[in-house]
Amino acid sequence: MRLVIGNKNYSSWSLRPWLFMRHHGIAFEEVRLPLDTDAYRERIGSLSPTGRVPVLHDGDRIVWDSLAILEYLADLHPELGGWPRDEGARALARCIAAEMHSGFADLRSGLPMNCTRTCSLHAISAGARRDIERVQAVWSQARQAYGHDGPFLFGRFGIADAMYAPVAIRFRGYGVPLDATAQAYVEALYALPAMREWLAGAAAESERLAKYDHIGL
Repeated sequence: MRLVIGNKNYSSWSLRPWLFMRHHGIAFEEVRLPLDTDAYRERIGSLSPTGRVPVLHDGDRIVWDSLAILEYLADLHPELGGWPRDEGARALARCIAAEMHSGFADLRSGLPMNCTRTCSLHAISAGARRDIERVQAVWSQARQAYGHDGPFLFGRFGIADAMYAPVAIRFRGYGVPLDATAQAYVEALYALPAMREWLAGAAAESERLAKYDHIGL
């Protein structure tokens, strides 16, 4: 398998399948294309039908979009428990993963992912604050109902966690105050060896995108 990703520092969509695959030991070749560069524009057309990352190549199969890649991996490796076994838990996991995939526009635009950011945001819009509250409510619902067997949303690390991992980076990087449940969950994500590996890779990158680095400064 080959997984084509963008910058580790900025590409939240790339983090999702990468983290799931690395955490679960699914072997793959990483192809990193820095966003907004000539190298990206020259190569992406031959690698991704949408011109976007991430995209997974598995032999002759090409799978694009983070959630579609995670679904594909869950089908290939049901033993990994990407989705919970319990029907109720699985329904909730799919709902909140889909909500993350299609929603939270104010959070995305107001607090873009920047793994190396360490300062607080001076002003957060009302829309972004509503998104932050909703994320914490989602996390609390899953943890309280199904998180008894481990520190993640449904106990063990799965697709829903991969979908929300970039939000944890946003919350920490922008200094967002969190309730106790959300704070513990963010810490659990940051404790993952695969997450630490991604963050180290992000810190080693030399490319900078001012449109993300200067927000809230």
